[in-house]
Amino acid sequence: MDCIKVTNLTYQYPTSQQKVLKDISFSVKKGELCAIIGANGSGKTTLCNAVRGFIPGFYKGEMTGEVLVNGINVQKEKMGDLALHIGFVFQNPFTQISGIAKTVYEELAFGLENMGVEPDKIHERIECIMKLTHIDEFRDRDPYQLSGGQQQRVALAAILVMEQEVLVIDEPTSQLDPQSTDDIFEIIWQMKEMGKTIVLVEHKMEQIAEYADHVIVLEKGKVVMDGTPKEVFTDTDILRYHTRLPQCTRIALEMMKERISFSKIPITVEETIRELKKTLEI
Repeated sequence: MDCIKVTNLTYQYPTSQQKVLKDISFSVKKGELCAIIGANGSGKTTLCNAVRGFIPGFYKGEMTGEVLVNGINVQKEKMGDLALHIGFVFQNPFTQISGIAKTVYEELAFGLENMGVEPDKIHERIECIMKLTHIDEFRDRDPYQLSGGQQQRVALAAILVMEQEVLVIDEPTSQLDPQSTDDIFEIIWQMKEMGKTIVLVEHKMEQIAEYADHVIVLEKGKVVMDGTPKEVFTDTDILRYHTRLPQCTRIALEMMKERISFSKIPITVEETIRELKKTLEI
């Protein structure tokens, strides 16, 4: 069952001379983690804004085509109503944090209070999400006094606590070190396990290969590849679109040039280890 369906989406910003998105069509199934990848300027963030309903309502401009989320045309809904169903995590956690909450606990409560959730339910949800995202130790700290990785975990927790069905996450690890990146992807995986439908923009291909169900490659505002991580990352056409392969895939391809055979091209570390064991008969 399709949760998100984009049909013939074309969009141009008010101040731009060119279309940023060009006749884009794809669908995302319910409970799927769909990664959107591509070079800088390919239209990834703009596509996220369209799925979230920010386009053209907030950013204005000219748009044709249709974006449906659970059958709702997001361009025809009020953004306040969409917020009950679609969560959005910005690239920079500073943008996400409200700026008026003095503690992490209050930050997580902010959205729920605006929704009119009862105090007992607010407390119950916050306690559950803080444990799930491992931020309980920060509960009484000022969100602005946390590290970038910690702030991003709080931003994700603040969305999770709202219990929206669809989550749009734009480059959550772009400013983070490897350990913080792993922490964020652990939370994203937990979101998926909870049945959330996730659209994720990310440049770290190793994590995409490991966690995503579905990968869409954008190039100059067009969908140029659409398939599973295995289908996309083992197709050498991807290199034409200025998109990096997972490191283990690049290593395997270099080894194959040296006539070291693999039964299949690996895209994750675990697959690479299995293939090497077969090749070396370990």
